[in-house]
Amino acid sequence: MTASTQFKRSPLAMALLGILHLEPMHPYAIQRRIKEWGKDKVVNVSQRAALYKTIGRLQEAGLVAVRETGRDQQYPERTVYEITDAGRAACATWLADMLGDPRNEYPEFPAALSFLMLLGPDAARAELERRAKSLRAKVAEMVTDAEQAATMELPRVVMLEDEYLLAITRAELGWLESVIADLATGTLTWSWESLAPHQNNHPESP
Repeated sequence: MTASTQFKRSPLAMALLGILHLEPMHPYAIQRRIKEWGKDKVVNVSQRAALYKTIGRLQEAGLVAVRETGRDQQYPERTVYEITDAGRAACATWLADMLGDPRNEYPEFPAALSFLMLLGPDAARAELERRAKSLRAKVAEMVTDAEQAATMELPRVVMLEDEYLLAITRAELGWLESVIADLATGTLTWSWESLAPHQNNHPESP
């Protein structure tokens, strides 16, 4: 069994290997680089403890190694890590799998939608309108960021995640607005009485 199959991959672990693929770096610099490049939109690096824990696990798996440990007058002792040959192989494998094999990641929103009926039509519409308002602001922010990036003439390949996030956010907003419209007109509605006959009639998986 290889290191890449022993180690349970995650977006954070993949990002750490990706950054170290370019050059050796200490954890704080990795976190800063991820934020500077805007990758914190798709990788959660807000908790430095989680970052250090993931680096430790990568080291235990032989995917990264200590390059050197040093200190200067401004900072405490810092350990610089570098990617190993096993880490490069694991990064390539993870990228291929994450790009080519869709996974059900069980996000919160679809889970909440599956129990939307518990709120009732009016309350459900209010919450969905609140989400739509947030998404509209998010889309506007993404468009502004995209326009600023365009002025920097960055290669498209380094901005693909932003392009993807804007596309799926717009798609979600469009779908959400159609559901809200159906709730407003009464095309989509329900009551406990209307749901009761169906509570034991859910389709079973084959």
